[in-house]
Amino acid sequence: MIQELHDIQAAAGATFTESTTTETVIVSFGNDAAAIAATKQGVALYDRTHWGRIQISDSDRLRFLHNQSTNNFNILKPGQGCDTVFVTSTARTIDLTTAYATEDAVILLVSPNRRRQLLELLDRYIFPMDRVGLTDITDTTVAFSLLGPESTQLLAKIGVTELQNQPYAAHKLIKPPPLSPYQGGDEGGVRVAVGSGLATPGYTLIAAASDAARLWTELAKAGAVPMGDRVWEQLRIQQGRPATDFELTDDYNPLEARLLHTITYDKGCYIGQETIARLNTYKGVKQQLWGLQLSGAVEPGTAITIGEEKVGKLTSFTETESGFFGLAYIRTKAGGEGLKVQLGEIAGEVVNLPFLSL
Repeated sequence: MIQELHDIQAAAGATFTESTTTETVIVSFGNDAAAIAATKQGVALYDRTHWGRIQISDSDRLRFLHNQSTNNFNILKPGQGCDTVFVTSTARTIDLTTAYATEDAVILLVSPNRRRQLLELLDRYIFPMDRVGLTDITDTTVAFSLLGPESTQLLAKIGVTELQNQPYAAHKLIKPPPLSPYQGGDEGGVRVAVGSGLATPGYTLIAAASDAARLWTELAKAGAVPMGDRVWEQLRIQQGRPATDFELTDDYNPLEARLLHTITYDKGCYIGQETIARLNTYKGVKQQLWGLQLSGAVEPGTAITIGEEKVGKLTSFTETESGFFGLAYIRTKAGGEGLKVQLGEIAGEVVNLPFLSL
């Protein structure tokens, strides 16, 4: 099933590599410039199947997730969703995930290298009286994202119009018709959700692995330009989506990562809540995530200075058509947007980021 999809992608120019989770990742389709242009003027199609998908079911699922992460799950209705952060007991980040509430479950889309850790974490907090089911559906499903201003029009071409003008993470299970000739899929169809995973407008689709090849083919036939992980990485750095092992580590909390849209302060107790509440109440955030426009190439981990004083650290770096760009944690007292800094011999200027302004 997945091999058929990979054969189609390979025929379109895809080069593959194995990720740290042994999942297959498409590095590039050999069309990086065209893919970037499509995210700005058309539609790009990104295969996120190497990301994890965890299904939480049974009657206590919302209460359980409400107690495990930063956002408010108790208010979610079927067809709604949200971004949420799983943190340690001291509020250090584990993963930024997207949750989709269905009629009888919640589907979590999680980072590629956090699936097993999150499964173990969630399983640890299921007590004998809890009515919670935990299922790893990664191997039986696929996930694709559409990115670009024409994404809504492209979906309309294949008969999907129900999500136009809906809020972020709103989703619907589309069954044939109108997605003929699809059969099967997520409970007999394709789950389509608002949001590309980045600040770029778009949608995310989750379907059964058995439908992967047909779904990809139909989306490409409708005009989506295939895009590899190299472009995704460039875009996520430029837009400011923090990534695990780079910006989301045991060194940082969600307030420092500026993931404010994922935090509900009045939701009550959850893992890490006391630390987050205290940092917010007493303005205790000592560093924050920013973008850096750079004059040259710099290795992640490089110290950021003003004069002789260290004020931060570079966490991610990319080279774009318009120059060099990075993500960095900068000390709050040093300043924010417009701040001039040094990274060795390389000059940098702090800039704001669209993903962190959501």
